[in-house]
Formats: sequence, structure tokens, C-alpha cells
Amino acid sequence: MNDYKYDIEYLKLLSKTFPSISSATTEIINLKAINELPKGTEHFLSDIHGEYHAFNHMLRSGSGETISKIKLALPNRSEEDRKTIATIIFYPTEKLEYLKSLNKLDEDLYFKILSDLIDVARVCASKYTRSKVRKLINSEYTYIIEELIHSHDYTFNKEGYYKEILSTVIESGGANKFIKELANLIKSCAVDHVHILGDIFDRGTKAERVMNLLTKQRSLDITWGNHDIVYMGASCGNLCCIANVIRTCCRYNHLSTIEEGYGISLRPLVTFALRVYGKDSCTSFIPSHDEMANDEIDYDLKVIAKMHKAISIILFKLEAQLVKRHPNYNAMYLDKISKIDFDDYTYNVGGKKYKLKDNNLPTVDRLNPTMLTEEENEVMLKLQQAFIHSEKFRSHIDFLFSNGAMYLKYNDNLLYHGCIPANSDGTFLEFTSDEGDTYSGKAYLDYCDKTVRAAYYGVDNKVSKDIFYFLWCMSYSPLYGKSDITTFERYLLSKENQKDFPELKNPYYEYSQNEDYCKMILKEFDLDSEKGIIVNGHMPVKIKKGETPIKANGKLIIIDGGISKAYQKVTGIAGYTLVSNSHGIKLIAHEVFESKEKAIKEDKDMYHSTTQVLFYENRRRIKETYNGKKIALQIEALKELVKAYRDGVIK
Repeated sequence: MNDYKYDIEYLKLLSKTFPSISSATTEIINLKAINELPKGTEHFLSDIHGEYHAFNHMLRSGSGETISKIKLALPNRSEEDRKTIATIIFYPTEKLEYLKSLNKLDEDLYFKILSDLIDVARVCASKYTRSKVRKLINSEYTYIIEELIHSHDYTFNKEGYYKEILSTVIESGGANKFIKELANLIKSCAVDHVHILGDIFDRGTKAERVMNLLTKQRSLDITWGNHDIVYMGASCGNLCCIANVIRTCCRYNHLSTIEEGYGISLRPLVTFALRVYGKDSCTSFIPSHDEMANDEIDYDLKVIAKMHKAISIILFKLEAQLVKRHPNYNAMYLDKISKIDFDDYTYNVGGKKYKLKDNNLPTVDRLNPTMLTEEENEVMLKLQQAFIHSEKFRSHIDFLFSNGAMYLKYNDNLLYHGCIPANSDGTFLEFTSDEGDTYSGKAYLDYCDKTVRAAYYGVDNKVSKDIFYFLWCMSYSPLYGKSDITTFERYLLSKENQKDFPELKNPYYEYSQNEDYCKMILKEFDLDSEKGIIVNGHMPVKIKKGETPIKANGKLIIIDGGISKAYQKVTGIAGYTLVSNSHGIKLIAHEVFESKEKAIKEDKDMYHSTTQVLFYENRRRIKETYNGKKIALQIEALKELVKAYRDGVIK
């Protein structure tokens, strides 16, 4: 009995699945063979910010991976033909309808499309087992598609057989459904796993549709961003988080995310804002046309400005209350409303006075400026109930918790959204919890992950839900990484005076430009510092100013390049994505996605250029990945089971 590495009771459980030597041996053969296959393609995306259409296109196209498979499968096709096939794969229903409207979709074109898709599917499926490919196909088409894609060619013996299959599909009127099924199979095979590096919400109008897409992904993980964590806090009722979510929706005019997407009524806020600020122009709170999303809710911008001001004043009060409750957050700088001198309506900081550009603050008590009025409190409690009881919102946040984390380690790489907070000398910053314990580096991110889960699921009623707001915007937060958040100053001070209140980046962003520093971080997270790289989001890469996303001699890659329209005037492009396949790692720069209609009619992709970050001398196999290591453990356990059968320990 002592000869066994695994507990005999565990092996007995395993024997329920593999009840004989032959079944266990067959599985060992299968798993060992799988481990020799090329590793699957990983697709990294970050800072989506509700830009549904651009993000949807990136997912469908695999950031150029599907195009590369088309070129491999159809080397003799013209560039125009390959672009058409790509669009059919990305948008099968819409592209076929468009071709039909041009009277181009006859039997010959159907046959050509089907033949080309089968060739592409064959290439895409070639690095997977038949079993895995079978699971990706709708059962209605399993037999036919397997017959077609697992043939090497229209062989002499079966040429007529294969052609007859396609001809019959077309004659029976099933070509459109069959093309759609092939397109879905190609997309599923082109990318094996998706990584989202945070900031799904805010700025764009369709965050809930982005979430719907993510819930349908076959294999996915998420590292939370600060814009995600504030929505997570709002879902469990934190008033600061709720106020900030509404404020951001007002600022970018995407109220449809809350009202239409999640069925959360803002009527209590509208009624309150119109009564209190009805005669106030609220000029500073009108959504900026440069940043504004095109929302489908037909609100008057003047109404939105009043809502925006009402919720912002409430937020400033709630922020002040929150930081007073948690002195360990070291965030008293967020109590900004207490720094107003109501005798001359100035903002007093560091011995200097700044004139407020808006002094109509009827709900602020000069003797107790951080206190909500009775009506403000009533509005927030009604909104709190609406957020808590939105089933769709709750289901999306549950998905973020089930599939997300503060950071991830995947195939030797370290993934996180913001930063590993550092001191000015580069050492890891120490954070003191409410309980008085201190954390830094990996232990700090682990603490944050554990604490937000406890707050959300209510496993410990002593855990404050304020942790969500801390992670959203405070200087010690690993998801934020700036010295201050200057929302108050942007709304209430002149542009000239706002310059005195910079949001300084955490020293991490300077130190992480250094290769040795990045290697130190990788070691902190128990990763191989030579093999591994850090993939980071959060900070837009300003191409216009000469910045590069590849830093620290390739040890750090920042992939926030501006999917969000609000950032594109700063970055100069429409985002970066990263692709890791069996040949290496490459960085993809994207053009602005103009529209789905243009993509369909003109076969226009947003794929722009590729930079090879890392090239493997030997093609990487599954056995070299995290999944491969799990498979190796399964093989080891099965070998133990076979030994137990042969020894008679298990019958």
C-alpha cells in the first residue's frame, strides 16, 4: 500500500469512471497523444468599455487568426475571394443575405463557398482531436461535417461522394444553415481560449451585450478591471458604487446600459434632479460631445445634465463618508466636499483657494457637508433596491465572479489589469486591512480577491462592501494605480485650475519599464522569470506620442490601445490585442471599426498590423502548457490505477 503515490480511496473513486485495466490504459493512450498536439490559440483582449460592435468583430475574427487560416487553406485564391470568405465566416447570415440582394447567390457560388469553408475548417480542426471537434458541431450536422473535414482531399474513390453531399445540401435548401454551422466551427477552432484583461463596462453603450457575448464563450477567463469592480460593488448594494455607475452613465450618455440593458429604473433620480436643479443649467455636467456615446434612450441632454449633477453631489458626500469609515485606506484626499468654503464658494487645498465655477449646491449643508439630505437618502435607497433586484445584472456579475479574478497565471504568463502597487523606491507597497494585517505584492492581490468574494457572497457579514469602491479609484488600489481621482475638480474647477490636480501614476508604471523589475514580479507570483511575460491592461498606449505597448525588452505588454472611442483621439488606433499560438506570441494593432454594415458590404476588417513579440524555435505542444500539466497528472493517476488493478488492491 505504501508504494502508491495516490490515496487508495481516490483511486477507488477513479475506478468508477475507468472500471478495468483496458479502459484505464485506453485513456492513458488518448491523453498521452493529446499532449503531443500543438497548443491551442489564446486571444487576449482588454479595456472593452462597452464597445460592443468592435469587440464582437474582434472575437469573430480572432484578431487575424482566422485570416491566417484562410490564407493557409486557400493559397491560390485571390485576396478578394479570401476577404469574402472571411466575412462569410464572421457574419454568415448577413453576408449571404447581402449576396442574395445582389443576385449573386446561385448554386455555383454556394458550391464554391461550401468547398472553401470545408478547406478552411479542415485546416482549423487539424490540431484538435476528432472528439473535441465533434463537440463543437451541432448534432444535426455532425456526421456530414466530420465526413467532409476529415477527408484529405476529394480522392479518386470518393470524389463523387463528396460532391454529391454538397449538391444535396444546396438542392435541399439547407446551404445557409450548413454554411453558418461551418463558420461557427471555424471560429471555435481558430481560437481555443479567450482572456479578458478587465474594463468591460463604462464609456460605450452596450456593456450588457458585451457580457452576453462573454457568457457564450466556450473557454474564457477574466481579470477584473476597476470599471468592472465598481459594477460588481453596485450589484451587491454599495451606495458609493451605485452612485458612481450612474454618474459615469450620465457623463458618457449611455443610460441604456442600466435602463434597457438591466431594467434598472432611474425614475427616482430623474424626479429628484428635475425638482432640485430644474432652473439650473448644470453646464459643467452636460455630457461632452467628444466623449459621449450614441445612446438609444431619448433623454434630453439638459435632463441628463441635471441627473448628472444630482448624482455627482450625492457621490461626493458618500465618498467622504466612506473614507472616514476606513482610515486604513489612506484616502482622506477623497473628502473633497468638506474643503469647500461656503462664504466665498472656494475649494481650499494646501493653503490655496480655487474659485468654484458652480456654486449652486442647494443640497449641501455648510455645517455638515458630507450628510445626505432626507430626500437624497430616499433616492439612493430606491436605487439600491433596483440594482440589487435586477436579475440580469446579478447574473452577469455572478459570471464575473465565477470566471474572473484579481490576476491570473496561465501558461507561464501573468495577467492583470492595473498594477502591482509600488513605493517610490520600487519595493512593493504595503496595505493595511481593516483587521490591521499588512499585505504586499502577490499576497495583497490575493487578499483583495478573497475579500471582494466574501463581501459579495456575504459569507462574513463583518466584511465591508466598501472594498469595491476602494478598488475602483483609490491610490493604493492595484486596479487603479493613480494618486487621486479628480472627478470633483473636473466638474467644479476651471480647466486652468484643474492642472494643479494631476492624477499621478503609481511608481509601478515607471519601474515596470525595466526587464529585471518585471522578472522580480514574475518571481513574486511563482512564475519562471525567463519564460514568462506580464500582460497588462488599464493604461491606454498613446501611439500618437510615440509610446510602445512592448516594454521591458518584451517582458511586459500593455494591450489597452483604445477599443473605446473615447480614447481613440489620444491613442491614435482602435486597440491592441495579443495572440499566443503554438508558434509564438504576436501583438495585433487594429484600425477603427467603422460599422458592421461596412464590414459586410465591403469585406472590411479592422485587423491592421502584426508585431512578433516571441517566436518559439520548436512548436509548443499541449504538454508544455498548464492544461498539459493537468493531463500529465491524470496520466500518472491512471497508471497508479492500473497498478492497483494488477496488484489486486482494487478489483
